[in-house]
Amino acid sequence: MNKIFYIFLIAFSIQISNAQNNEKKVLFVIVDGISADVIEKIPTPNLDIIAKEGSYTRAYVGGLKDGYSKTPTISAVGYNSLLTGTWANKHNVWGNGIVAPNYKYWTIFRFAKELHIPDLKTAIFSTWLDNRTKLVGENLPATGNLQLDYHFDGFEKDTLNFPHDKERMFIHKIDEHVVKEASAYIKKKSPDLSWVYLEYTDDMGHRFGDSEQFYNAVKIMDKQIGSLWNALKYREKSHNENWEIFITTDHGRNRKTGKGHGGQSDRERLTWIVTNAKTNSYFKTKEPAIVDIMPTILRSLNLKPKKEQLWEIDGVPLTGKVSIANATANLKNNKLQVNWEVLNKKGKVKVYIATTNNFSKGKKDQYILMKNIKTRKKEVIIDVSKFKSSFYKVVLEGKYNTINTWVINK
Repeated sequence: MNKIFYIFLIAFSIQISNAQNNEKKVLFVIVDGISADVIEKIPTPNLDIIAKEGSYTRAYVGGLKDGYSKTPTISAVGYNSLLTGTWANKHNVWGNGIVAPNYKYWTIFRFAKELHIPDLKTAIFSTWLDNRTKLVGENLPATGNLQLDYHFDGFEKDTLNFPHDKERMFIHKIDEHVVKEASAYIKKKSPDLSWVYLEYTDDMGHRFGDSEQFYNAVKIMDKQIGSLWNALKYREKSHNENWEIFITTDHGRNRKTGKGHGGQSDRERLTWIVTNAKTNSYFKTKEPAIVDIMPTILRSLNLKPKKEQLWEIDGVPLTGKVSIANATANLKNNKLQVNWEVLNKKGKVKVYIATTNNFSKGKKDQYILMKNIKTRKKEVIIDVSKFKSSFYKVVLEGKYNTINTWVINK
């Protein structure tokens, strides 16, 4: 009897251990203002180690160039595009002032807190206080009084310990302070979802443009990434945990000097993603966007938004199976032409339309199923003469993922 119990206990322990190993923890890092051409020519040994375990790709910010989702290539705007998985036409952050975010589009932190029982443990380590208080919106009624488990930020306001200097070295010191704490906290507390934000690279870009000072800041950033990576590997080795890290940037730089950004030039839109995750064909064969990271984290943490929330997310998961990507739609003579790229031919695509944008006001849109067509067809023509409107939201629901696009008939 004791022998049978002993065997059962061992089997149960192995099952628990495997279950723990399958539960992913996620860290995402935004390093400010480094275009892909720079990250590709400067030695970054720690990023290379992570990419060797997973993948590296060029990516983009800025939404649909000259289209309905055109988004400024500005820092806070890029952060919020990552946090919400949407472009600025939805999340409504248009500049670093963060005047009126639309909190109807939830951040990954709110999904983590409201959709997971027991609660996932969350943490933010940031040079900039507004990332937590305005973008994530901690403790605001509009975010359901969201509470994070830990934060380490706001040091740009601490002029006693970090006196401001013209050379902006105080930002470098704050970044070092943030990384040291993040590494120690991850080793000790192992939060399920964390965000680390580092600013110094963008400061050097603004001050010196394409220069040795800027390139040196990139090398410093890589060493900081190494510290974070070592903390993750420690948790994996010592506690049998499963960690994913996603490292990206919020915008590129202008071509003439490398000092500015904010527009829609190719270099200002040109970013990149490094991850240790096992990425899919979309990541490897298409050019992903900053909005793709949030739905990827949803998958990693096994968070399942409501349908009306999922249908608003602009990104495509970078891991796991995906059916379709890059939806476009054009209206002419009451005919709506909808196109998509095929990543997995299995199943069908359901095409829905709505003529309202009630979601942005916290209400529901009434979607109408217009077509159910084989995925491999790549396009469909829909007669919308019975639903005449100057505005259409189009949702394509594939076997493995959902994408959306807008049509604005001016």
